[in-house]
Amino acid sequence: MVRYDDSERAQELGERAQAFIDEVVIPAERALPPGGTVSRGTISELRAEAREYGIYAPQIPEAYGGMGERFRDVLPAFEAAGRSLLGPTAMRVDAPDEGNMHLLELVGTSLQKEQYLAPLVEGSLRSGFSMTEPLDGAGSDPTAIRTTAHRDGDGWVLDGHKWWTTQGVEADVLVVLARTDIDVHPYEGCSLFLVPTEADGVEVVRNIPHLGGGPRGVSHAEIRYNEVYVPDEHLLGEEGRGFEHVQQRLGPARLTHCMRFSGMADRALDIAAAYASERSAFGEPLAEKTSVRARLAEAATDLHAARALVRTAADAVDAGQEARRAVAMAKSFTAPVVNDAIDAALQTCGGNGIGKDLPLADFYATARQFRIVDGADEVHRRTAARELFDDPPTEELAPLTRYEP
Repeated sequence: MVRYDDSERAQELGERAQAFIDEVVIPAERALPPGGTVSRGTISELRAEAREYGIYAPQIPEAYGGMGERFRDVLPAFEAAGRSLLGPTAMRVDAPDEGNMHLLELVGTSLQKEQYLAPLVEGSLRSGFSMTEPLDGAGSDPTAIRTTAHRDGDGWVLDGHKWWTTQGVEADVLVVLARTDIDVHPYEGCSLFLVPTEADGVEVVRNIPHLGGGPRGVSHAEIRYNEVYVPDEHLLGEEGRGFEHVQQRLGPARLTHCMRFSGMADRALDIAAAYASERSAFGEPLAEKTSVRARLAEAATDLHAARALVRTAADAVDAGQEARRAVAMAKSFTAPVVNDAIDAALQTCGGNGIGKDLPLADFYATARQFRIVDGADEVHRRTAARELFDDPPTEELAPLTRYEP
């Protein structure tokens, strides 16, 4: 087994999470009918079991119902959770709530933490992160944001149109990014708001038909904000620092996405190896075919490299650094690696790969979004390239012969 420079505590949490996933979550996953959706009752039972295993919300401070573990130490547990599509939800390390809980922990007021953070950790509330907008609005370029919020007495009035708000249909509260000062650059003129979905003017237009979903059945909502009033205490963080707060949320969230999806890819390779060892064709097991062995080995190698990149970035985040380039490298490398690994596993299993008796088809459909959500691959590569091209060593070109008129 490949070892990383994880602390003893990180290894312990990872082993505990692995046992929980193997012994409790995967049996529950297999009990679902092919293509079925898990019930809220089953989720509640799984969360109770996670508490018994001592692996529930490890990333959240104890004061709010979590375990208070270091970010770097929870990475192996996040990876183990990702081995089942039910795992992150069961352990309360699921997006988007995980990122929103972290944001509330960082910049929320005492009242906001009491009203929203503790119930989110408990699982009695669900949330959405409402930043992306339809065509011509904010997307991979968030500075194109068009949703606004203006002061009105002791509160704010929001007007705008968002979509791809994950879990927006089910959410009780939405974290909304809106422009609060149109006279300055969006990086200095946006703010975050906590908007209850029951507030007047919040219109959940639809659950956008989309690829994936799997047994969790999570929505991606289109939402209109029509003169939505929220009191001043629903401003999350500081006015005008919305983009900064978003980055505080997204940096760690991108890395936890990497670990959850790495766990998914790792299990996909396990399934493929088991299938290839049992399935024979043309006189020998698939596992003896050079092409099969080579493709799965390459996928496992790339996955190992992805884990190492994520840990390097997480070390920087744990040290209090913004680590935008390290996070961008980790995310833009891990996302295609995960997709390639799952594709290799599915191809190895043939018809059983695209069927729903195994989880590979759901893995395949779910993982594709990873190359887009929380920043598309191309955007992260742009960030990674910025430093590379910032001050290239032109002296390296001194030996070249140049044209002389």
